[in-house]
Amino acid sequence: MQSIPATNPTIPALKSQSKPISSLSRRLPTRAMYRPDTPSRNDWQSSCAILASKVAVLAQQQEVQKSNGTDLTSLNGHHNQTLDLVPIDPNLPRPLSITDFSPAPMHGSQLRVAYQGVPGAYSEAAAGKAYPNCEAIPCDQFEVAFQAVELWIADRAVLPVENSLGGSIHRNYDLLLRHRLHIVGEVQLPVHHCLLALPGVRKEYLTRVISHPQALSQCELTLTKLGLNVIREAVDDTAGAAEFVAANNLRDTAAIASARAADLYGLQILADGIQDDSSNVTRFVMLAREPIIPRTDRPFKTSIVFAHDKGTSVLFKVLSAFAFRNISLTKIESRPHRNRPIRLVDDANVGTAKHFEYMFYVDFEASMAEVRAQNALAEVQEFTSFLRVLGSYPMDMTPWSPSVHVKLEMGSVRKEIALFAFRQDSNSHTYPHQSRRAVFKIAESNCILIQSF
Repeated sequence: MQSIPATNPTIPALKSQSKPISSLSRRLPTRAMYRPDTPSRNDWQSSCAILASKVAVLAQQQEVQKSNGTDLTSLNGHHNQTLDLVPIDPNLPRPLSITDFSPAPMHGSQLRVAYQGVPGAYSEAAAGKAYPNCEAIPCDQFEVAFQAVELWIADRAVLPVENSLGGSIHRNYDLLLRHRLHIVGEVQLPVHHCLLALPGVRKEYLTRVISHPQALSQCELTLTKLGLNVIREAVDDTAGAAEFVAANNLRDTAAIASARAADLYGLQILADGIQDDSSNVTRFVMLAREPIIPRTDRPFKTSIVFAHDKGTSVLFKVLSAFAFRNISLTKIESRPHRNRPIRLVDDANVGTAKHFEYMFYVDFEASMAEVRAQNALAEVQEFTSFLRVLGSYPMDMTPWSPSVHVKLEMGSVRKEIALFAFRQDSNSHTYPHQSRRAVFKIAESNCILIQSF
């Protein structure tokens, strides 16, 4: 077997296992330039060999721990308490713990995907859409999901970044910059909100509605139209709100969550489809330790973050690098520059002027395997003090439809029901998969499709 140098540059993720997470967070690169170098077969074989050796060493260490009668309570200096995970019902997926560490699954193994929330959350549904039959791992905070991937407890993390009604989720953009994970995919998930309460509770008796801040903002107009004079209270996630109502037997409180959350926690649906717009979609990104190799045989999207230099019309010059190469921008988001929030400008006429410094997140429709994208970033780098490629990944081209309602006409009786197609994995967890909206007319025993849209 060929000897492998200790400084092999092709395996940064394995080398980082010997360093605590605090040292990883101190990496502060000032510039980043993406180079789509295709790994050679020797590099790939070297990585496989080292991964196999790591597995063997870990197995030996576990045998030694068992023979000594001690438990493996920490790894690389990280103790169990560093991951504060959600305590949930034992019949649901078991909460994550640091002792669940194991190498990434080999070919044919089940992919482990970390998400924020409890079972029934929309992030869990997004994980099921992106990776069918995956093992969904609940975490109580988004940062815990990042740590789970960095510590090799999970293989992927699901992160919502924007909603068609509520806009960008700023907290998660900050986490993308703070951690060194890579975007490897995206999923656009239609969101269908329901008003949930304990069985027997009527809407007139409600005094409070709890849910995630994004869900509350997405249903604000509908809640007002329902005539609910209630207090809106924000919690960490939608499914967690449903679990909280059920666990504490709150008969004056309702939760905004999915229909699956109602089934999981034994709640009734007081109102269905309460989002203000039926075209309510949340965009999620999938995160991994290593980037994927960009391709040109299918539509790709690339996400970057940068801070521009001082000067006149610098932001215009940066964005012109994409316009001149016919590269479409799908998003631009600004966030405060935490390391340099304010810039002072000395001017004899006006005294000391202060300007706020911002980081800019940009998504554009091009693969880093394309020469035009590489040239665009080379030009962007001339006007920036910081540039980092967050990921180049396939675009989600899955067709979707708005809220799913089917109207039935039978004589003078009209009923509206919601139909969802669910996909079930090997662990018997169901995920909203695809929905269709149609209007049927029922005449005697015949069912005629009038319109599908």
